[in-house]
Amino acid sequence: MNIPIIILCVVLGLIAVRRIGRFRFELWHIMLGGAVAVLITGQIGLAAAWHAIDADIMLFLFGVFIVGQALEESGYLFQLSYKLFRRAKTADGLILMVLFGAGLASAFLMNDTLAVIGTPVVLLLAKQHKMPPQVLLLALAFGVTLGSVVSPIGNPQNLLVAIHAQLPNPFMAFFSSLALPTLINLFAAFFILKFFYRASFHRQALVHAPPKLQDAGLARLARWSLLLIIGLSLSKILLVFIWPTLDFRLTYIALISAAPILLLSPKRARILRHIDWRTLVFFGAMFVLMESVWLSGFFQSLLSQWNVNLAAISVVFAVSVLLSQLISNVPMVALYLPLLIHAGASTPAFLALAAGSTLAGNLFILGAASNIIIIQSAERKAGQTLGFFEFARVGIPLTLVNVLIYGLFLI
Repeated sequence: MNIPIIILCVVLGLIAVRRIGRFRFELWHIMLGGAVAVLITGQIGLAAAWHAIDADIMLFLFGVFIVGQALEESGYLFQLSYKLFRRAKTADGLILMVLFGAGLASAFLMNDTLAVIGTPVVLLLAKQHKMPPQVLLLALAFGVTLGSVVSPIGNPQNLLVAIHAQLPNPFMAFFSSLALPTLINLFAAFFILKFFYRASFHRQALVHAPPKLQDAGLARLARWSLLLIIGLSLSKILLVFIWPTLDFRLTYIALISAAPILLLSPKRARILRHIDWRTLVFFGAMFVLMESVWLSGFFQSLLSQWNVNLAAISVVFAVSVLLSQLISNVPMVALYLPLLIHAGASTPAFLALAAGSTLAGNLFILGAASNIIIIQSAERKAGQTLGFFEFARVGIPLTLVNVLIYGLFLI
């Protein structure tokens, strides 16, 4: 009896239903319960559980949450969003701008960053323009997922592929092969959203009201933090071309950008209290549960038993999209990469792994960390949510279209 797999199935089932009788569970409750269960049953030791928690990702999210909270509390985030979205005159235009704006930005600022910053923005837009928040939350989720496909620093799994596959020029390899299908897929996401949410695409003219700044001093610091994120991210990209041996972690970008707020703002204690600690607990618990699943060897054994060419583009897409739902995309890529390297896979196969593991975020909620950030932030800030089945009814057809389009360009 494989206890970690049983616990994982229970966790996935609870995430799908979220309610048992009168009791309603939040995502972080469910994942924390799963992590506690594998610890209590001895499926993973305390030392192994501690080492399983990815400090880089936790610190990156912590830094981004600090910046996002300061941007929101100061009111600068909403002033910035007004300048960006006031040109949208219709619901169609607004949703297109959310999709393409989030997509473009996530290619360079990492998708989790856009999930943190974008969630309060789309919640405000939904309230102002009398639109169901779900359609804008989905547009944000799909936008940051698809946009991050095109860049080796768009998400952690892309970075793993770029480093370990030893692509000679990772930015050029990703962009030349994945930019056009990403553009097509963003339009596909728009039309699929329009099909499922016809009533949300109303014909009323949108009226944008300029928001007031809440705290000018905090807004100045938040603006500097945002500029640091953008500047350091662009510097990381440029270093690949002009000085490839000099590099720095994405974690440093987030922590350096948070420093002005933590060091100079008199509201630092309030900001620290109000960041999304629940999402950090969710990810810490997820790392522990997924490590116990990894140590069970279940999926490694399953892959080795399949009598298929694991380097074939179609197989790479199928395995990466589906397996990412169960063990998360970053561990899945870490599992699959050695198999592709050993098989002498071509560059398109590695790009298919990056694209497939990222597209997994469009299929189900657990397919991407950015989905979790968006949903938990929406629940905490506005009592709004995206249910498992509501996400899936749009995500399943979208993912099928996404895989078909990327596959046509990579085969």
